[in-house]
Amino acid sequence: MTHAIDPARRLIGVGVGPGDPELVTLKASRILSTADVVLVPATEKSAEGPGRAEAIVRAACPQMAGRIERIPFSMAQRRGIGHKRTESWQVSADAAVAAFEAGAATVALATVGDPAVFSTFSYLRGNVEQRLPDVEVTLVPGITAMQALAAASRTPLVEGREILALVPATVGADRLGQVLDLADSVTVYKGGRTLPAVLDQIRERGRDAVLGTDVSMESEQLIGLADVEEGQTLPYFSTVMSAPARTTTGGSL
Repeated sequence: MTHAIDPARRLIGVGVGPGDPELVTLKASRILSTADVVLVPATEKSAEGPGRAEAIVRAACPQMAGRIERIPFSMAQRRGIGHKRTESWQVSADAAVAAFEAGAATVALATVGDPAVFSTFSYLRGNVEQRLPDVEVTLVPGITAMQALAAASRTPLVEGREILALVPATVGADRLGQVLDLADSVTVYKGGRTLPAVLDQIRERGRDAVLGTDVSMESEQLIGLADVEEGQTLPYFSTVMSAPARTTTGGSL
């Protein structure tokens, strides 16, 4: 049996970029400003305070402060589907469903970066669609940490015929090594705690890299590969970018 989509109720995943409120797009700002409810992820790290997505929304759209609702997303488990993770998905879906049942026409989830790239929105969407199949789901793209790091370091991500890869460090050293052997430009997410293993793979191949933490924010830190201390780790919101050495203009065309 098929269900008709009810355009009167919309669930929207809104990418709010890497951290700088000025990197929130005009469309994202408009939707966040007009949504009936804006859900924002709250993790163990943010505790009772605002998480990164909420801080961005409050700065970019201060008029939304009274209609923001925090929903739990557990970061305690980095791999697999465990009890804490499934419980947070359920509670988050409950909040969205409750908002619709209370009369909300538009519920938006503000997510750091882009809602289609390693985003908590995917899990919220899946659970809500199971319970409310008539809700229309849309996504508003946002600027990713990968793009922000390339801009901050003034390094083109890719040129000409170069191949670009985005890899979560959680795939493990072997698979990361395979990607580094294949792709010209490789960006690694979620490598904070496993940074030494990630950098070992990069160094073994004679590649260079730049590391970015809190990119686009006042607390931004950019570190060249040669300046990384042995055994050093970084926070969760860190990115590693290994782009090819380019010695001639247009050499990859």
